[in-house]
Amino acid sequence: MSSYHVENEQNRIIDVFSGKAKAYIKNAGNRNVFPTNEALGNLSNLDMELQDDPVNSETVLDELDNIGSPATVTSAGGRYFGFVIGGSLPAAMGANLLAGVWDQNAGLEIASPIASRLESICSKWLNSLLNLPAETEAGFVTGATMANFTALAAARHAMLEKAGWNVEEDGLFGAPPITVIIGEEAHVSLLKALSLLGLGRNRVIRVPCDNQGRMLAESIPEFSENTILCIQAGNVNTGAFDPADKICEMAHKKNAWVHVDGAFGLWAIASSERRYLTRGFEKADSWATDAHKWLNVPYDSGIAFVKDSRSLTASMSQQAAYLIQQGSRNPFIYVPELSRRARGIEIWAALRSLGRKGLEDLINRNCDLAVVFAEKLKSAGFHILNDVVLNQVLVSFGNPELTKSIIKLIQDDGTCWCGGTTWQNQTAMRISISSWKTSREDIDNSANAIIKIAKEFVAHPA
Repeated sequence: MSSYHVENEQNRIIDVFSGKAKAYIKNAGNRNVFPTNEALGNLSNLDMELQDDPVNSETVLDELDNIGSPATVTSAGGRYFGFVIGGSLPAAMGANLLAGVWDQNAGLEIASPIASRLESICSKWLNSLLNLPAETEAGFVTGATMANFTALAAARHAMLEKAGWNVEEDGLFGAPPITVIIGEEAHVSLLKALSLLGLGRNRVIRVPCDNQGRMLAESIPEFSENTILCIQAGNVNTGAFDPADKICEMAHKKNAWVHVDGAFGLWAIASSERRYLTRGFEKADSWATDAHKWLNVPYDSGIAFVKDSRSLTASMSQQAAYLIQQGSRNPFIYVPELSRRARGIEIWAALRSLGRKGLEDLINRNCDLAVVFAEKLKSAGFHILNDVVLNQVLVSFGNPELTKSIIKLIQDDGTCWCGGTTWQNQTAMRISISSWKTSREDIDNSANAIIKIAKEFVAHPA
């Protein structure tokens, strides 16, 4: 195909895509949040034998749009309250599209100077925004699981280096032991990261928590310097924060390492109204968060922060003759991947478009709306299980079977989508408000639908 035809085909496809994207966004607010059974059934039409001959690009897009778009979850809308999923800010969405056109490999600066520079800028901006030490380095990864993995790999390196062991060269067989301390309510992404690092899920020391999921600092047992203490900024069910000030003080007296799992809660530092919840978290040694949660950038986007950049690069670096590491910042030495997409593009766009005040307003609005949601459900006679201090609401409709049945009816109704959970042996519905699109009208409509469904089911159970 000639260069003229290649360019013409690309331009034509961009025009086609633009029309489809506009139509999807325009119609998103009128759809059920979860796809219909018919739309889900139509997905079987995509499951065909792979043909021998090429298919026109426009035909491919038509198939994806006509069959795929109706089968998507409208998680980018204002009435999706499941799994702490943020929407996509307009600037971040546009940057994502531009990044796709640019098609940058963000591994090496020489492969993408723009990707490297934007990550460097974002690292500096985020340190300031989240009140982290100025020397902290950031690695841009897929999400909180890999952010926890990356930061804890740096912690593992630091702990074993103190003991005279090079874990990257010699592995864990015969290595000095590392003690890992976590709270009873630690998130599964942290446990997965620990298992991937060879530190295990079962050999950790678990510390009891209070009724909001906060680790009880006074229950932490004696530990040595070869210890990693993992604390939480924003419990995934309640939004509660561990007492970082006390725990960091205890850890640093012993020269131990403190890691923060702050997938969404870490962003509370950017809010003057909620910052009191995060006292002491800046004293940790590493942090993990998601940008695709409260920063509202497209998936997938997580960030690992490590104060000791040497431990981070020692745990992540790769060496090969062809890897030309010229320039000021080669992104691959801060993350597990070599070849990867340029996630910093969307993060830069989100931060640039919001500014400090815009991000603070987004966080405050979501938290205020969570309080409104909880008050409406409580006034209707339902039991709120948590102190609503952030963006998370836990509600029980009665016994476990009743609560599960009502959750299913709410999901089937389509006005909004909320997930189920078990919180300290109680079955509950979890409401997570994380999107820039969520309005007071969304909360009112969703709460009214939930109350109507729940009361009707209680009065006339199936």
